[in-house]
Amino acid sequence: MAREEPRIIPPELLLRAYRAGIFPMADSRDDPEIYWVEPRQRAILPLHAFHLSHSLARTLRRGRFRVTCNAAFDAVIDHCAAPRPDAQESWISARIRESYRELHRVGAAHSVETWMIGADGAERLVGGLYGVGFARVFCGESMFARAPDASKVALAWLVAALRRGGGELLDCQFTTPHLASLGAVEIPQADYLALLAHAARPFAPGEASFCGAGAYGANIYGGGASSTGGAASAVSGAGSLLPLGFAALAEAAAAGSSSSPGNFIAQSLTQTS
Repeated sequence: MAREEPRIIPPELLLRAYRAGIFPMADSRDDPEIYWVEPRQRAILPLHAFHLSHSLARTLRRGRFRVTCNAAFDAVIDHCAAPRPDAQESWISARIRESYRELHRVGAAHSVETWMIGADGAERLVGGLYGVGFARVFCGESMFARAPDASKVALAWLVAALRRGGGELLDCQFTTPHLASLGAVEIPQADYLALLAHAARPFAPGEASFCGAGAYGANIYGGGASSTGGAASAVSGAGSLLPLGFAALAEAAAAGSSSSPGNFIAQSLTQTS
């Protein structure tokens, strides 16, 4: 008997929900149903209050990881949904996974990946994060790490790319000790909605041409270019600043005088934190 594919949440509905300050979750990985969440207290990470610890700055400068954007979205969300030792049941169900894969296909969900070369000489995906991007907003959904600092490095690149691209709001949904250590704070949902409305305002003509819309591939630091498809987005207003902000950041890092892209990121975050 053929396995029935999960019903996806239409991209248009997902984006309307995010623009209204709500998002979907499931009770477990195997739950076919979803419910909509609007927290009373919302976690955000102010982009200019990112806490770059000495140890994380040292990791970035050493260049242990190669960092990409939108190079392995499916793998990132699969890792985020996988069971973790001593962790609660994942809320990323098959329906949620497939819904965000479709959102990625139309250019409104993005991933940042960290890669490392192992003892056998093979490069592996060891960390990353994914989320939803529109206008000047990025809503982080989940992250994972299979090596120390792998997800922190992905988050550092995300913050730096959003700054470079003109992002204004990084939504973390719920606070955790891990996120709080990196600068995340809790604010009332009403305050979040005000920030959201401002950051989601229509683009001016110059901004719109920078942002664009559609699905972007941005495997731009190391390993050549890749693409998730060049078709125009099927979702009105789905354009996100992250992919082009990441591209501009990687280009500046390659052109800079720093010894490595990671060192460039560490310097940029230290100068403005």
